[in-house]
Amino acid sequence: MKYPVFEDLIIFENDDYLIVNKPPYLATLEDRTPNTTNLLKLARQYNPDLQAAHRLDKDTSGCLAFAKNAEAYRHLSMQFEHRQVYKVYHAVAWGIHKFEDELVSRAILPSAKGVAKLTPKGKPAETYFTTLENFNRHTLLECMPVTGRLHQIRVHLAYKGAPIVGDELYGGENVYLSTLKRGFNLKQQTEEQPLIKRFALHSFTLGFTLLNGEPIKIEAPYPKDFAVLVKQLRQYSR
Repeated sequence: MKYPVFEDLIIFENDDYLIVNKPPYLATLEDRTPNTTNLLKLARQYNPDLQAAHRLDKDTSGCLAFAKNAEAYRHLSMQFEHRQVYKVYHAVAWGIHKFEDELVSRAILPSAKGVAKLTPKGKPAETYFTTLENFNRHTLLECMPVTGRLHQIRVHLAYKGAPIVGDELYGGENVYLSTLKRGFNLKQQTEEQPLIKRFALHSFTLGFTLLNGEPIKIEAPYPKDFAVLVKQLRQYSR
């Protein structure tokens, strides 16, 4: 895998914080895959003092914050702990849904295998969902997690009957151009690839308070695969 140039990922930087638009398929911290790098490793080649203030799933793209010093790290960690960080994700889900600030409040318990399930024995978890755009068989959603549990948005959407495109772990199938486009012809002896090869979840906005008390909100543009998926759904929904 060709790794991105860390500087190219930066969408905000000051003396205390640095925010990147994390590419998909790159773990935030060490994972169990041998001979791979992670975002923190790349970040520390740029600045050895950087610490990841939170994490995103390997397949999730978008806003990820790093702290440049211990005070900044503590300051942002406390905001995460007290649920004062503004987090907006965009997801493409299966089905046509009309959500308007729809709250899902269902406790989540992670299993030893790294799969989350809804059970009253789990920890409280809350997410708000709002529809941004409907397509023929899919919906672009705004997801605002209040808590930060394992796979929270993915599990809550599956519970609402709106599994994320490509999220096979929680019932979300892949989307192929042949299912959208009439008269689609695939070249012989080639296997059709899905429009997006991961689950379609992107951390779109991150907002928090800087050390001087000033609030900031940073937006991360869609990566290519997510943008292509939305564009094709739009194009063939007319």
